[in-house]
Amino acid sequence: MAVSLSRRGEVEPFHAMDVLAEANRLSAGGADVISMAVGQPSDPAPVAVRAAAAEALKRGRIGYTDTLGLPGLRAAIAAHYSEHYGIEVPAARIAVTTGSSAAFNLAFLAMFDAGDRVAIAAPGYPAYRNIMKALGIEVVEIELEGEAWLHAGHLEAAHRERPLAGVLFASPANPTGAVVPPDELKTLVETAERLGIAVISDEIYHRLAYGAPNTTALAYSKDVTVINSFSKYYCMTGWRIGWMVLPETLVRPVERISQSLYISAPELSQVAAVEAFGATAELEAVKARYAANRELLARRLPELGFALAAPMDGAFYAFCDVTRLTNDSMEFARRMLAEAHVAATPGRDFDPQRGHRTMRFSYAGRTDEMAEAMNRIERWLG
Repeated sequence: MAVSLSRRGEVEPFHAMDVLAEANRLSAGGADVISMAVGQPSDPAPVAVRAAAAEALKRGRIGYTDTLGLPGLRAAIAAHYSEHYGIEVPAARIAVTTGSSAAFNLAFLAMFDAGDRVAIAAPGYPAYRNIMKALGIEVVEIELEGEAWLHAGHLEAAHRERPLAGVLFASPANPTGAVVPPDELKTLVETAERLGIAVISDEIYHRLAYGAPNTTALAYSKDVTVINSFSKYYCMTGWRIGWMVLPETLVRPVERISQSLYISAPELSQVAAVEAFGATAELEAVKARYAANRELLARRLPELGFALAAPMDGAFYAFCDVTRLTNDSMEFARRMLAEAHVAATPGRDFDPQRGHRTMRFSYAGRTDEMAEAMNRIERWLG
């Protein structure tokens, strides 16, 4: 029998996950591997989150919810915007999703047609590019070329070349950790609106900035689509729970598409996530460890030859220029994992054109692990 293969399967692999799989294989074989490859907090979800999930399991009934999410969770997310940002967001404009990954799928499907041109920054999160390419959307990668973030000038230049349907940016950004200053963010959003370009703001690393403000794109327009998640600051990666704040005109289209793709986000995760907003003291202690790790890597990585290629303003990543050590970060990452047992992500994930020059290190782990990883790399480099 013939097997039919779609060209959608030809998208670039997510190399960070391939590195993680190899690290897990080595660990299963008895190797002591320190993984700095993926953006996953090493801490579990907050105590109250786990307690709420345990109580829900005792009750036993875990089922479907409204497609847009439990009313209690949507209200809690709306309250978060009021308390943390001073912005009133109606719960009716919030959609709870199966992680931010589902939110990106829904945004792309609801907002763009095949052939539409959507701008993203390079370096940037690879799933943006890969999902849109699979959907037939034309991805316009704007090379930052040493600048820290995508700004209004980039957008105007790309739009002049050929009109854009949309732009997607992140602050704090993955892989760079760069935070867009509020005045630059305001100009970017207002420029997009003036040019008729739809805006998606990826804010999944909000509350993980070090000295920089947390400014949501919603501060400058109610017509942007904001995507966030409980995975990063709230330490709930495997719970697969995220959310969108939508313009009113997009709420029903997103709901209709989600009804067929996902039905609803997992009820157990939704019940538990309500408690995450009350766990700030516990989560700020985790963030304080990230800050200590950040200081450690900001000092040690340049000493070892990994020049910082972007400001470590937020998230939990150090993005490095590795040209003092190699011109092939993919092979370098393979050897570092096999020989030093330290996993990091080659830059090809984030920039297919220039990624051979860069690597990303996640510092979401324990501080003693981060220190040991730097020592191992130092011994390995000899």
